[in-house]
Amino acid sequence: MVSMPHLLSRSTQIALELLGSEIAQARRERGWSVESLARRASVSPVTVRSVERGAPGAAVGTVFELAALTGVPLFSPDPAELPRMLANSRDRLSLLPKRVRKPAPVVDDEF
Repeated sequence: MVSMPHLLSRSTQIALELLGSEIAQARRERGWSVESLARRASVSPVTVRSVERGAPGAAVGTVFELAALTGVPLFSPDPAELPRMLANSRDRLSLLPKRVRKPAPVVDDEF
């Protein structure tokens, strides 16, 4: 079976490149080599370079770890805010249905 390439939206591509650029900038400001950051994150230097280029193939956990190690804020400039933000998100999520189902087809019974 031939798989179709997954095309990313332009905004997703820009966000990946922006986050990668921020990670690269923070790494360089700290005076860390690609190899040094890779060692700290327990990933290969190829992975770090890929993330810094904005390539979409890296695991989200790896990207977040690289951002955290270099001090790049993800959701808030203050990392201490993250637990509160997570609790708020979980509270809002608990108000929504657990599953989303397809609506039942409308039956046209007009003869």
